[in-house]
Amino acid sequence: MHKQLLLLFFCTIPVLLKAQDHGFKLGNTTIQELQMNSYPLDTAAHAVVLNEFGDSWISDDDDLNLKHEYKVRIKILDKQGLDQANFAIPVRKSGGKTETVYPVEGVTFNLENGQIVQTKFNSKTYLETKSKYYDLVKFTLPNVKVGSVIEIKYQLQSPFKFNFRRWEFQSDIPKIYTEYWAKIPGNYTYNMTLTSFYPLVKRESEIIKDCFSVGGGKSDCARYKNAMKDVPAFVEEDYMTARSNYLAALNFELAEVQSFDGTRNRYTKEWQDADQEMRSDSKFGVQLKRGKEVFKNHLESLLNSTPDSLQRAQVVYNFVKNWFRWNEVYGCFSEIGIKKAYDAKSGNVADINLALTAALQYAGLPAIPVILSTRANGYPIEVHPVISDFNYVIAQVKIKDKVYQLDATDPFLSFGMLPVHCLNGKGRAIPTKGNSYWAELKPIDKRRQVSLLNLTLQPDGHFTGNLSLTSSGYEALEDRKHITSYNNQEEYVKKLSTKWHDTKINNYAIQNLEELDKPITQTMNIEVEGFDGLNKNQLLLDPFFIDRWEKNPFTSAERLYPVDLGTAIEQLFTITIDYPQDFEAVSLPQAVAITLPNNGGKYLFQASTIGNRVSLSSVITLNKPLYSPQEYHYLKAFFGKVVQTYQEQIFFQKKVLNTSSLK
Repeated sequence: MHKQLLLLFFCTIPVLLKAQDHGFKLGNTTIQELQMNSYPLDTAAHAVVLNEFGDSWISDDDDLNLKHEYKVRIKILDKQGLDQANFAIPVRKSGGKTETVYPVEGVTFNLENGQIVQTKFNSKTYLETKSKYYDLVKFTLPNVKVGSVIEIKYQLQSPFKFNFRRWEFQSDIPKIYTEYWAKIPGNYTYNMTLTSFYPLVKRESEIIKDCFSVGGGKSDCARYKNAMKDVPAFVEEDYMTARSNYLAALNFELAEVQSFDGTRNRYTKEWQDADQEMRSDSKFGVQLKRGKEVFKNHLESLLNSTPDSLQRAQVVYNFVKNWFRWNEVYGCFSEIGIKKAYDAKSGNVADINLALTAALQYAGLPAIPVILSTRANGYPIEVHPVISDFNYVIAQVKIKDKVYQLDATDPFLSFGMLPVHCLNGKGRAIPTKGNSYWAELKPIDKRRQVSLLNLTLQPDGHFTGNLSLTSSGYEALEDRKHITSYNNQEEYVKKLSTKWHDTKINNYAIQNLEELDKPITQTMNIEVEGFDGLNKNQLLLDPFFIDRWEKNPFTSAERLYPVDLGTAIEQLFTITIDYPQDFEAVSLPQAVAITLPNNGGKYLFQASTIGNRVSLSSVITLNKPLYSPQEYHYLKAFFGKVVQTYQEQIFFQKKVLNTSSLK
């Protein structure tokens, strides 16, 4: 799907005869670096990494911990770059174990009277707890100014060797040079992958003899050296999934460990092994087996009079969705178990959606769980099972040759609709028997909106009329959440009136707010003030005051990753404006017709005057949820034209009386 994304798998270990220096030398900042005031390859950069080096290895002392040494030199180019002096090192904790950061070395270099002046960091750090899984070691370097060069160095010790140490060649600021070494004992096997749009300038490896010794056994090590130069800053734009999908980075995953006594421990398994483990896991498969009977008391009477399979599925879905309240915690494994969650009427994603799967199975339906990774969590690895990549689970049921994917965590979801955060490529379906398989995660509907506005220009210079807003699909889902977030309807209408400047709303009504399978329709009478200072003979109307594209969501010159909208989009906006005989419409926006290649969509805009009526029509259609990087420039131009049109206004003025015709 992402053809430009480079994936490198390291399978062999070539031997090099000559080792190289261990990274760059600290404290070696030059006057030229301190005099540098911009970065030629990115003149908008606020700071730039001059050099960066990391080195990771498994120690052969008693704890066999993973050790990671890091050092970096950064140039501060302007005031916004001063934030680079604030560091936060994530430290993982789990199962009573935690990572440790050793004393940090840091120094700030400034140029004063032609001399390089150093200000050393006093090593005072503090720990900030972020979650039960990780903390942050935080500190700030002293005396940092625009023009400073800063350096830090630290060592991190970790008991978690499964993922070795991820190295990110790319960050929010550009890097002139970045290099990473990884020394791995021969009895440890890791799957290593590089995700990048940019080439490595160094890709080397060497064998180090007898580098790892435990309990009398010895092993050679392979040292891998990878580097990039002139790496641009990673820029996040609208409509992208997790940055980890596209950030240039080297990833490690522990596949196997061979002990010196000959025993082997496999960590990366085949899917059939993972399937069996998931089915027998007390927080996953076992929950499904035990959870069916939990619903007997409530569902038996509901299902007795419902023989149709689809209706039975809908009854079960609505019951589970209304029974539970999601505690906002993700996870594909149950947190407290179906029974306890049922009693508490609350649980994490897996508590609720495994309960949904079990309830569907109780109803005699072929429901199975599907584990997935949310959009913010990144894509899961597909070539082999990495269960830690997944952070969500949904239910899937097949009825009369049609597959429905269900999520009961959101009370506003209709049957068969997944929340947008689940629309992330593929999930892994794990049936009760047989092999698991990849299941496409697709939206069942579009994001649709229809706006109909009818106005009349009154003699006193203001416009009156009626407005109808109809939303369906994913647009209706968002509207339901937004409208019900207010304490009452009056509060919501007041907010609308404030949002639409110079607009008064009367006789507001809404239909189908609680009927999730139907579109929402909002109707109202409105009064809009026409304006051009205090001159009532000249009036301006902003016809797109209801809902406009304020700015182009695509601003980069290039985009190397796809545009992921989540769903297709349809927007229809029609306006009619009647005006008195003594007024005329002086200027109207120009007509627009743009079609995206590969049937990607279209934008059509028309404006016309017939008699004393102005009619405007705007149609935006984006037919695909996903657009390739090659289609980016078309989308950028597309939205550029949309934004330009939506900034247009209609100018009315009183007709000039022709006195000569009266003589």
